[in-house]
Amino acid sequence: MPTKFVLSPRIRKSPFFEATVRHGAKTFSVYNRMYLPFGYADPETEFWNIVRHVTLWDVAVQRIVEITGPDALAFANLLTPRDLTACAVGQCKYVLITNPDGGIVNDPVLLRLGEDRFWLSRADSDLLLWTQGVAVHANLEVRVAEPDVSALQLQGPKSRAVMEALLGVERFGLAYFTMTEAEIDGIPVVVSRTGWTAELGYEIYLRDSARADDLWERIMAAGADHGISPASPSRIRRIEAGIYDYGVDIDASVNPYEAGLEWAVNLDRGGNFVGKAALTRIAAAGITRRMAGIEVGGAPLDYNGEPLPVMKAGGAGRIGTVTSCVYSPRLKKNIGYAMLPLADTKPGTERTVETSDGVRPLTVVEKPFFDPQKKLARES
Repeated sequence: MPTKFVLSPRIRKSPFFEATVRHGAKTFSVYNRMYLPFGYADPETEFWNIVRHVTLWDVAVQRIVEITGPDALAFANLLTPRDLTACAVGQCKYVLITNPDGGIVNDPVLLRLGEDRFWLSRADSDLLLWTQGVAVHANLEVRVAEPDVSALQLQGPKSRAVMEALLGVERFGLAYFTMTEAEIDGIPVVVSRTGWTAELGYEIYLRDSARADDLWERIMAAGADHGISPASPSRIRRIEAGIYDYGVDIDASVNPYEAGLEWAVNLDRGGNFVGKAALTRIAAAGITRRMAGIEVGGAPLDYNGEPLPVMKAGGAGRIGTVTSCVYSPRLKKNIGYAMLPLADTKPGTERTVETSDGVRPLTVVEKPFFDPQKKLARES
């Protein structure tokens, strides 16, 4: 008897759900207890559409944690090891949310909408409850809630042309990792120049779920002359770019130093933050493992559905884990990430990995794999 998965009302539909089905979404995953559309086309076709043209993604699963109140800045600074005191209104920052042991609870993009208003556009974990729990004991005047906000991503080299068609050339000149509040034909949105590809791209945060279908169709119409197509979040492009998938590559068992994200930790900043004592100890003592970039030999691999064991060359004993791996049609290589003992992370180190179709050679390489300076995303 075939395995069946029982659906439940506790898994919510995005306000864009009907639009995604109408435009060809064939399969769905679950993320933050919501349906996430996958599979409009095969992954390689969607990849080339992203890097050559422009694509529209339903990522309403990136639920927003909103922090408001007179002490909003102080509280946001308490949540993360990254110093936010110089974060201006209209700026965005990639931040880590850490627990008392220094583990990564989430890695959202933070948007500062006002002096006393912050959004955390979160990855797949219960950041809302975590943040509300921290607020209970923070002795600060803040309110933590999930607003009626649902995100889309517009990604690809022609995304600027689409945004200009929607908002006007003179109105639209966002720098990398900045944001603006706007209306698209009367539909209230926040637009940020961010995304999960390291291509030129934008995130469009709808502020009225009742207008979701209208917004989707307006964007598709504005992109018609630019070859727009709906797409899924691209595992190929995010791995090429050195972007992690929370819950796959990193989680609360991994600290920023092991993940290679120490640049997002400011231990010498003023004031305290959750996990500061632990991260100070870790920085002083050093780490014993680290996330490495890898190439895997052999025929093209589909994205791995589970972690893969890394062995010493010759297969003698498990030493680590491949967290993500996929074939890049641009690089014509299987690329990915592996958590390995520190001594095994030097580029050129050769090991083996057990894949679904047998043992393959694995070589440690530098990451990101493509456009390491993110010139495509940063171009003015």
